[in-house]
Amino acid sequence: MAPPVNPRLRAVLFDWGDTLFHAPHAAEVIVSFARASGAEISEARAGELWDELWVAGKTPEEIAKGRDLSLEAHRRVWMDLFSRLDAVAPGLSGALYERVMDPRSWVPFADTRVTLEAVHRRGMKVGVVSNVPADLRPVFAKHGLDGLVDSYTHSFEVGAEKPDPAIFLAAAKSLGVRPSETLMVGDHAVDRGAERAGMQVFILPTEFEGDVRGLATIVDHLQ
Repeated sequence: MAPPVNPRLRAVLFDWGDTLFHAPHAAEVIVSFARASGAEISEARAGELWDELWVAGKTPEEIAKGRDLSLEAHRRVWMDLFSRLDAVAPGLSGALYERVMDPRSWVPFADTRVTLEAVHRRGMKVGVVSNVPADLRPVFAKHGLDGLVDSYTHSFEVGAEKPDPAIFLAAAKSLGVRPSETLMVGDHAVDRGAERAGMQVFILPTEFEGDVRGLATIVDHLQ
């Protein structure tokens, strides 16, 4: 059951990756590169390998490495993790990083636009706050979503990563709202750092259907 939402909310902050956008083709990259290198791998196995890497990348140990404070750190940390794929096909780790980890290759979930529009119709401000080493503005503009976001707060610009309250406080300040007037929506435990900044937090379920993330649940609980 979703937690009660403060009726005095004036803003909603959204995480970016796995909340509003997702990487659509990681398994395809693994399959195509492996086969081009003479290694045969099924799509199912490629999907399993990607899922294993992605889950590993979300552990506290990996997150604590400061990968989202710069492009250099991001590449180094993720490449260390992806290197295990080079046993499948030499060079696969680099191909996966270049083709999948670039934010410009990610796409919105099917319910992202309607959710952002619904929040705006309620007269609330929308912010994106993300652990990310690059500017997300061009990514939203590419999909015509830039007009639905009032501010972007990036870890590499703030110099702090979630769950550090500093990044959430910076996001609230950018929108001109108090933390107590703000709801943080995300998919990972790091987003709960917003509670230490005085915000409410809603963590999306890990299970969902297709590319519909389940964001309508947020709108249903906004007053």
